[in-house]
Amino acid sequence: MRPFTSSPATPATPATPAAGPAADVHDDHEHDRGLDHDLPRLLSRRRALGLVGLGVGGSLALAACGDAATGSSGRGPGGAPPDGPPGGGAESSVEVAAGEIPEETAGPYPGDGSNGVNVLSESGVVRSDITSSFGDADGVADGVPLTIDLTVLDVDGDTSTPYAGAAVYLWHCDAAGRYSLYDDEIVEENYLRGVQEADADGKVRFTSVFPACYDGRWPHIHFEVYPSLDEATNASAKMRTSQIALPEDVSSEVYADARYAGSPENLARVSLDSDMVFSDGYRLQMARMSGSVAAGWTARLTVPV
Repeated sequence: MRPFTSSPATPATPATPAAGPAADVHDDHEHDRGLDHDLPRLLSRRRALGLVGLGVGGSLALAACGDAATGSSGRGPGGAPPDGPPGGGAESSVEVAAGEIPEETAGPYPGDGSNGVNVLSESGVVRSDITSSFGDADGVADGVPLTIDLTVLDVDGDTSTPYAGAAVYLWHCDAAGRYSLYDDEIVEENYLRGVQEADADGKVRFTSVFPACYDGRWPHIHFEVYPSLDEATNASAKMRTSQIALPEDVSSEVYADARYAGSPENLARVSLDSDMVFSDGYRLQMARMSGSVAAGWTARLTVPV
């Protein structure tokens, strides 16, 4: 376990190990540049034009329009949060040793208090089944069933032991590429978000649905690791932010389901080598998969921190 520091968010202007050279390295890369760099890939042309009306620079609009000009029909996240364009979340300086899970951006829809709403402070967020909303919301996410099994390890030099008592906050988009709490259509929902406490073996399990592939991103799942359940109340206490990559063959099978309209086309336009997060290496982030579309899939990943 490595020391870390965090600082308040900087206002922003507007988720089986693979082989190959790209999978074996993970250096600082473009995904660490924050929301100014990430946002053009995440926003639709319609939203980008709306931001121009709010005074955002023309370069952002041109970047977003470039996606539209390629014929993109991606089903990405919908409208911006009520308080304006999404931010990139809290910035942090995290020392990542060799062999540890890489530090990645939380993206603009974390729901951890670093960009508006904080679902971590809500009663009911600690749960294994994240397919439905909790509290006053009652929505249920539809899609191909997915179980997510993570094993959190505490790394100390050359020794790794199960990180019993660590907390994992996990979130991802739905089958239409939308994020609860942020997308206009599901802003009142909080499904596909939840927290689990690692058991004596460092294991946590989430019951969910397979996420969509929205335009410009490889299929992924976001998560944050906290020292304990008591400390998993806002982003300032997180130890690590990272993302899980989902394999192409499994994703392609899932996206044949009609509920994932747009995902096959979006997947065809992106690769792990071009993805803004995984392009600098994904060996430690590629999920090991088992199951089927009919029976549901299970994604497994070891998370050394």
